[in-house]
Amino acid sequence: MPRHDQTRERASGTPVSADAEGPALRRRRLGAELKRCREVAGLTQEQVSRRFEWHAAKVTRIETARVAVTPRDVKDLLDLYKVRDGEYREALTQLARAGRERAWWSEYRDLVPVGEFTRLEADASVMRNWEPVVVPGLLQTEGYKRALFSASPGNPRAHVDRMVSFSLARQRRLTDDRPLMLSALMDESVIHRRIGGAGVMAGQLRHLVAVSRLPTVDLRILPYDAGEHPLLGTAVAILEFQDAADLNVVYVEQYRGTHHFVKDQAEVARCQEHFRQLTEKCLDERRTIELIERALGG
Repeated sequence: MPRHDQTRERASGTPVSADAEGPALRRRRLGAELKRCREVAGLTQEQVSRRFEWHAAKVTRIETARVAVTPRDVKDLLDLYKVRDGEYREALTQLARAGRERAWWSEYRDLVPVGEFTRLEADASVMRNWEPVVVPGLLQTEGYKRALFSASPGNPRAHVDRMVSFSLARQRRLTDDRPLMLSALMDESVIHRRIGGAGVMAGQLRHLVAVSRLPTVDLRILPYDAGEHPLLGTAVAILEFQDAADLNVVYVEQYRGTHHFVKDQAEVARCQEHFRQLTEKCLDERRTIELIERALGG
């Protein structure tokens, strides 16, 4: 059986750290570490829950980062797992403290989109986004967003305003101190689908040309004649984390905001390869902008 002091490093070989990370990634790192400690100790989730008289699902929620674990719980778990390394214990306790910090999106908790994806996006270093129907969210203008949110019957003006405000706040990731690198692929139909009327759409196309010049954005269009590809008809976002590739996830959005995550790393790698294949079918950056400018001129 591996020694407990070997858990000072992650399976990837990188040391545990909370530097330059947001609460979501810290929770995921902590959950992964606690799971490894439990497995080294030879205990099941059910045994741990019974030991502390916890709800049967609490250990699962801790290890999958669905809840923010307290520093006290971390210490109790590490005691149970017989983890004695003081430096490692302190690192995990610090992750627990940092994982409970409030993030910028906390004020938007009343909105449907504020969930695991928002938390993970706030921590990701790279996003690879394929959109077959609309402009990728991080590249949408206010007018375009407002038209999309207003299309759902029964959305009051105040709710639409909040949704727009939240969605625009997400875009700061492209230019903040730890910017998100965005690889955005769109179907050609997206630039011809008139959302919000001629004026709104023209403004959106001009915005795409402008943001394509950002060093953090790689924008490409899949032309009509590109043919079939593995992601046909499916919008996906792949979130990747620097120095934590084993935490990469794929987000698949479905009807009316329903979605699911793919976290199995073999499946994530398969989706990354599909995205690479799709990128090869897309126009390069220069021809993408030329196509957008022709649509704008028309």
